Amino acid sequence: MTVETIQAKKIGAGALAVVVGAGRSGRAAARLLLREQVRVRLLEQNPANIPADFLQEMRDAQVEIRTGAHSAADFADAQFVIPSPGMPVASLMPLLPTHNAPEVLAEMELAWRFLQGEPALAITGTSGKTTTVSLAAAMLQAQGLRVFLGGNIGTPLSEYVLSGSRADVLVLEVSSFQLQACTTFHPHVGVILNISPNHLDYHKDMAEYVDAKFRIFQAHNAQDFAVLGEDVRQWVQGHRVPSPITWLPASSQRFTQKQLFGAHNALNMEAAWLAVQPFGVTLENAARAVADFASLPNRLERVDEKRGVLFVNDSKATTIAALEVALTAFDRPVLLLCGGKFKGGDVAALNGLVQKHVKAVFGFGAAQEHFEPVWKDIVPVTWDDTLEAAVRRAALHADAGDVVLLSPATASFDLYANYVARGNDFKRIVGLL
Repeated sequence: MTVETIQAKKIGAGALAVVVGAGRSGRAAARLLLREQVRVRLLEQNPANIPADFLQEMRDAQVEIRTGAHSAADFADAQFVIPSPGMPVASLMPLLPTHNAPEVLAEMELAWRFLQGEPALAITGTSGKTTTVSLAAAMLQAQGLRVFLGGNIGTPLSEYVLSGSRADVLVLEVSSFQLQACTTFHPHVGVILNISPNHLDYHKDMAEYVDAKFRIFQAHNAQDFAVLGEDVRQWVQGHRVPSPITWLPASSQRFTQKQLFGAHNALNMEAAWLAVQPFGVTLENAARAVADFASLPNRLERVDEKRGVLFVNDSKATTIAALEVALTAFDRPVLLLCGGKFKGGDVAALNGLVQKHVKAVFGFGAAQEHFEPVWKDIVPVTWDDTLEAAVRRAALHADAGDVVLLSPATASFDLYANYVARGNDFKRIVGLL
């Protein structure tokens, strides 16, 4: 059984909906369902993940709360199932009844059904989503439009619905997990920036991942707009895109006044510009938004410049592919900070870029065995137990005009709870130099 075989049902009072996960989107979904007088059963494997105030709120609303491992009994009699955005739909399917099967819908799909007709711009892709939706929102705001920015970027669409506010345009970052459980979601402009292997520990295979991405166009018609990255062209055959397609160029120099680093961000700007044109944004206002737009935290974020040395935080670079993007973003010598929990990938594939762009490598934490043997004959490589020691060592070796770049190419879990904590620590250390 797949999501596609379950038709969209009317969500009405008295129905039973099972919300899986008490994260921010799950809490927003539960509140929206309760507003619509739908009966809610909340599942959360770890009771510690349920905030105390929300737990009391749900108890007061007589919501049934079940904790621990999920079982088939948890989904008995349900008409709707709303999974956490990070939960693979396939993992739930064996637990769902096959007779009178419930509809599985993402929190975003749930919220979509209670909107008042606001047009939406939705962006997906393997990389660049957050920067591009943020740029698009800034361009729309520069045009004087009221914008809601949310979805996978942080604020659930259900929170917008519950707020009672009205935006001129909804700008939504959407993930493959969310799209896989969407049936009526219909953004006026849909964007797929790029597609490369990702989340294959969640999706059954690459085909399922690609199919999920293309669901962004499932409700499109000839009056809508599609923007596709050039590397998406190979996936178009066999997927329905009813709206006119605009292809992203291979490169772009449209916006010359900008604070963001790298050719990849130039393409993100171009994608945002193409996406906002149907909403009447002028090039002048788009350019003004780009010029004012600072890098997002942990994404090639300019931290400080001291004695002519630029310090850049790219802690979100948790893969070899992300490091590759970072190394091409600068035309000045790079002192590279890398290391952490290695997620796999071909380190040697970066040898040419390292030789061209990197002055020295300053490793920290885990994964020394993956990087040092590969690069030690190309550039000087040192390794420290902590990020602070590595940053201080790099600062001592840096000359005016250099970049000290934190782009770890690894997960943070050897030393930090997440990449945000790692990036924040880097900024703290730089502040002490």
